[in-house]
Formats: sequence, C-alpha cells, structure tokens
Amino acid sequence: MRTARTLAAALALVVVAAGSGLAHTGGSTGYAAIAVHGDGARYSLTLWPAALPPAAAQAIQQARAGDAASRDRLLGFVREKVTLAAEGRRCAAGPGSVQPVAAQPENLTLVVDFTCGGEVRVLRIRDDLFDVLGADYHTLARIEAFGRTTQFAFSPESRETRLTGDGGRGAASFVLLGVEHILSGWDHLLFLLGLLLRGGGWLALAKIITAFTLAHSVTLVLAVLDVVALPARLVEAVIALSIALVAAENLVRTPVVSRRWLVSLCFGLVHGFGFSSALREVGLPTQGLLLALFGFNAGVEIGQALVVAVALPLLVLVRRTRWERRVIWSSSLAILLVGVVLFLERAFL
Repeated sequence: MRTARTLAAALALVVVAAGSGLAHTGGSTGYAAIAVHGDGARYSLTLWPAALPPAAAQAIQQARAGDAASRDRLLGFVREKVTLAAEGRRCAAGPGSVQPVAAQPENLTLVVDFTCGGEVRVLRIRDDLFDVLGADYHTLARIEAFGRTTQFAFSPESRETRLTGDGGRGAASFVLLGVEHILSGWDHLLFLLGLLLRGGGWLALAKIITAFTLAHSVTLVLAVLDVVALPARLVEAVIALSIALVAAENLVRTPVVSRRWLVSLCFGLVHGFGFSSALREVGLPTQGLLLALFGFNAGVEIGQALVVAVALPLLVLVRRTRWERRVIWSSSLAILLVGVVLFLERAFL
C-alpha cells in the first residue's frame, strides 16, 4: 500500500509540473546566417519579439519604429555576446546595421561584419546571447564556410562550434536540441503517459510507442520541409484535445487496449506538427536541412526513450498491487483536467 501511494504521488507531481509548464514551445528562437568570406565573416541574426523577454521585445519593436538607441542596444548585444575567432585570434566586430524593415512578419534582422585580420582557415563561433535573451533562447544557425553550408543549434549547453576544412559538428547540436525539446514538452509527455497508463502487456506497449514514434516522425519531416503546413493554433489545440481524450478513455471501464496503438498513431501525426515548431518557424534553408532534421528527430526519440524507461517500471510496479485501478483513475483524472484547461486556453484565449 505504501509503495502504491508513493507511486501515485510521483505521477501526480508529474501532472502538476506539466500543468505549470510552458507546453513544448522550446523557448524563443533566433535564426542566424553566418557567411565566411576571405578575411572576415558577415553575421545576420533575425529575432521575433513575441517569445523574447519583455525588455528585448520592446527594444525590437522600438528599433523597427526607427529608434536609434534601441537599434544600437540590440547591435551591441550581438557585438558583445557573439564571438568569432580565426586561427586563435578574435575577429573584430564592426558597428553593424539593421536590414530594411518589412511590414510582415514583425521580426528584425541585425547584421554585423567581423574582420579577422587574415585569411580564415579555422573558425570558432561562440554564442552567449542566452545571457541577455534568456536561458530558454536558442540560435539556429546556417553557416556558409569553406565551400559548403552546415547547420548548428546554439543553446546554453552547446554555445560553441569549430569549423575547419574538415567540417563542423552541427548534427550533434541538433540531437541535443531534440532531447531538450521533448523533455520540456510536457503536453507530449502527458499524452504518452496517458496512453501508457492502460497500455496492457509488453507487446501492446511496444505497439503504442512504435506507432507514436513513426507517426510524429513522418509529420515532423513533412512540416519542416514545408510539404504540409497546418495553423499553429489548430495544432496546439488538437494536441491538448488528444491529452484530454486519452485520459477520459482511461476512466471508462470498457477495455481499450486493443486499439490503443491506433489512437497513438492518429494523434501522433498531429504531435509531429507540434515538434516541427522548433525548426519550421525559423525558415531553415533546404540545403543541409536533412542532416539537421535527422539529428533533431533522433534527439526527440532519445528523450522519449528516457521518459519511457523511467515510466514503464513504475507502471509495472503499480500493476502488481491492488491499488492499480485507483492510481490509474486518479492520474487519468488529473491529466484530463490539464488537457481540458490547455484546450480551452489554446482554442479560445
């Protein structure tokens, strides 16, 4: 009895944490283009104010309106927090400029030219913009150097990359970004937990996990490659609805194990569009995208496997007690409430 109560409390804590989390937005994202030429490089950074801290968002809006002080402040962030070094020597950052502002979308592109004092053969790039734009900020970068284009995802845990004639390590950074994205995606994890609560035996559980993985992998690729596009508001609302429906199904006594993998497959297609938001919204170029996409998806699967590896032993232990039904019912009710609140918030607010 004590073990069952402990496990129920652990599941409840997961649900409470999920309800207070930031869904799966993965934080704010900037898109950088770095072009190496001769003895220097041009660094362009596009920022969207919607997901940034209030001070940075206000500075972007004021710079778009023509305020020189705000423009200089943002360019100062780039010159101070972005470091380029060639052959061990730090490249000098120029004064910078802002690209002509377009009516839509409401973003701002900052451009800074770096001079390295000699031909660039080995380039080290470090991004510390997280210090001013928040710990949940990421920079997705396209780097044109040494006759090819590579991708790199800068994050607080992966701030630096080094490029030579032998290439960089961009794919590994996207793996880390994928792991972080799924582990911070409480709505995806709640959906998966709701499926596993009444998943049945090992074969049924394997079908559920496999169906979810295949489904969201397919739509992730389609969305990032711009083959299929759905409104973000619709995707977010359906993801929340999927959480509520799976949890509600757990509260019904009629067996649902035989068709759980179909539920996982159908709603997994929608969750794939949600996963794609971390990459698709910044408009990554097609060249070099497949490698970055593969790394990101692999990271999502690794993170998902870690969660399943923790959750399954707990669920198996619960099923060996007479408190199984009560634990499943209380956990599913909590997940249902979170799903309903998320759906109402995303669909109507």
